[in-house]
Amino acid sequence: MSRRFVDLSITLCNDVVSDPPFMRPHIDYQAHGDTVHELQHFFPGVTAQDTPDGAGFAAAEWVKLTTHNGTHLDAPWHYHPTMDGGERAITIDEVPLEWCFQPGVKLDFRHFPDGYVVTAQDVEDELARIGHELKPLEIVLVNTAAGAAMGDPNFVNIGCGMGYEATMYLTSRGIRVTGTDAWSWDAPFSHTAQKVKETGDTSLIWEGHKAGRDIGYCHLEKLHNLEALPADGFTVSCFPHKIKGASAGWTRAVAIFED
Repeated sequence: MSRRFVDLSITLCNDVVSDPPFMRPHIDYQAHGDTVHELQHFFPGVTAQDTPDGAGFAAAEWVKLTTHNGTHLDAPWHYHPTMDGGERAITIDEVPLEWCFQPGVKLDFRHFPDGYVVTAQDVEDELARIGHELKPLEIVLVNTAAGAAMGDPNFVNIGCGMGYEATMYLTSRGIRVTGTDAWSWDAPFSHTAQKVKETGDTSLIWEGHKAGRDIGYCHLEKLHNLEALPADGFTVSCFPHKIKGASAGWTRAVAIFED
């Protein structure tokens, strides 16, 4: 039996638009010759020419980013201080590891327009279409129109989002990790803001995220390459970086196929 891997993560870089301007990451690259001063911290007086290959010390990078840059896993603490009826919401370093390595299911919602809020009925209909019955702890991934728009200057406004009832449909059936290839699990803020303006209903803000108050769950954001996945038959690995007390952690999300 052979094993095949499909990368579901975006590449963290300076040039591709994956966040609003105020929160974009920045990477400063250091070539081998740029780190001689660091070499001299350990070996005073040694120059680049003195190194065995004359190339300097070591290539390195300095990165400025938030825990919500790149492909990442949000912890329940991100959404609300409490979960599961008033318990303290867990942070990313407290997320059970078994949540992050489970069989995957893909829901294809690419046909929904930008800003559409997915309902429980939409989820049920898609599960019926693909012939899949949810099992506890499966990782449910949502393929939206945003998946093909990574790098588009308008990326953060593209794709549908998961509403409160759709999220509760999943979590009430034992799902604890979900994911989307859009910027957010919820519908793009630009579309939600218009609805709030028209209705005055502020409960629409982050309604999918806020479902975590009732049942604690995690979701992956800014996934990539979901178009390459079938509806099921694969395992998702998405272990987050262990950051004490944090609301999220970066992950190299991968789909694994046993062929």
